Amino acid sequence: MTTVLVVEDNEKNMYLISFILKGEGFNVIGAITGEEGVEKAVKEHPDLILMDIQLPGIDGYETTRRIRASSSDGKVPIIALTSYAMTGDRERALAAGCTGYVEKPINPDTIMDEIRKYLR
Repeated sequence: MTTVLVVEDNEKNMYLISFILKGEGFNVIGAITGEEGVEKAVKEHPDLILMDIQLPGIDGYETTRRIRASSSDGKVPIIALTSYAMTGDRERALAAGCTGYVEKPINPDTIMDEIRKYLR
């Protein structure tokens, strides 16, 4: 079973993405802070990480950098899920180590197509 780590501090966003992923047969692990996201990424070795950028404590950029610097990285795909949609935000996410970038609000009808691109 494919495991996805969702690092998201907004309860409604966490519920929505988890509901969609579980409905598609994925195992979902949640983290609500960047620090918790790093800890779970190292411990659980997920197949994919969905990373909010605006988090309490360390932000999603720093969380991504720490996961990439950890010995457990294994080049896991990390997709930034963010409401940051200004010029340069995509580039900042990719420079931090994200593999992809999806703007919020997510579209429940198309998010799985985006996620599956990174699981191939």
